[in-house]
Amino acid sequence: MLSQAVVEFGAPLQAIETPTPVPQGTEVLLRIANCGVCHSDVHIHDGFFELGGGNRLPLANLKMPHTMGHEIEGEVVALGPDAKGVKIGDRRAAFPWIGCGECAACQRGEEQLCGRPRNLGCSAGVPGGYATHVVVPHPRYLLEYGNAPAALAAAYMCSGLTAFGAMKKVGKLGPADDVVVLGCGGVGMMGVQFARSLFGKGPIAADIDDGRLEAARQAGAKATYNTKDAGAGKRLMADTGGGAFAVVDFVGSEASFAFANSVVRKGGRIIIVGLFGGAMSMPLPMFPLRPLAIMGSFVGSLPEAEEMMAIVRDGKVEAIPVATRGLDQAWATLQDLRAGKITGRVVLTP
Repeated sequence: MLSQAVVEFGAPLQAIETPTPVPQGTEVLLRIANCGVCHSDVHIHDGFFELGGGNRLPLANLKMPHTMGHEIEGEVVALGPDAKGVKIGDRRAAFPWIGCGECAACQRGEEQLCGRPRNLGCSAGVPGGYATHVVVPHPRYLLEYGNAPAALAAAYMCSGLTAFGAMKKVGKLGPADDVVVLGCGGVGMMGVQFARSLFGKGPIAADIDDGRLEAARQAGAKATYNTKDAGAGKRLMADTGGGAFAVVDFVGSEASFAFANSVVRKGGRIIIVGLFGGAMSMPLPMFPLRPLAIMGSFVGSLPEAEEMMAIVRDGKVEAIPVATRGLDQAWATLQDLRAGKITGRVVLTP
């Protein structure tokens, strides 16, 4: 099989050829048709996450060469002897956030929070979808996507699930409550769609790019604010009668958190999703005095993925912009994503 692999952190990807795996036990071999390029891949390729103040979280345990890619859709081409529930020729999207199956997080159905993960394309020694084939450890991780476009089904496995999982953490809204989608890239655009589906109304969208804000309007955002504009936060506070109930930060930078903190109302919540990097500092008394909840959200669970795909199959969310490129364009696509040149999602097609 062919792969576009990381051979050195920060260096261009290289094409490598390895034997096509033979599935064992409950394993399933997919011939990959679509694999999305995610901003998490940029961080994995860099070899670190920025923590602010010059500090970094290194990914030193990643073994080279490493094949990234965790938004995978493809055709079942081989089955291990104990794999049941799918058949040769089936097309499926692959849930990549796979855990050990034994720890407390896995036992409560939150494999994405496992301390010994086996995440496709993200964990050490677990190849992903920048390739022609991938092994999925069990058929339960293969999800039906109905009549949704196959390339979009791939993107739902991270950008869609990340947005859906974050919106589920918002909780129940009152009739006058608003949600802000902060950052309208590929994941944020999914956030606009799932907010409409879950809450029955469009969210507010905020970004630094007018083109992305226009795309958010077209996708159903009820109002938009360019966070570079002086006074944007004050206008949002006034327009919402005191601020939004929840701000879902799909950027995760010092600047985006500062904006989120300036527009969330008393008793509200900030949900941090993005991994751009940085640090924040707040006086502890402000948490009970406001009272404010700040939480993180990491992709979503397998049950949430199944719930999300039921919504997708029922046609309750509209497609975000998705462009396709050949597998040999993986490196160029990472560079475009790093430079902020991509609206929606780019999916590689081996």
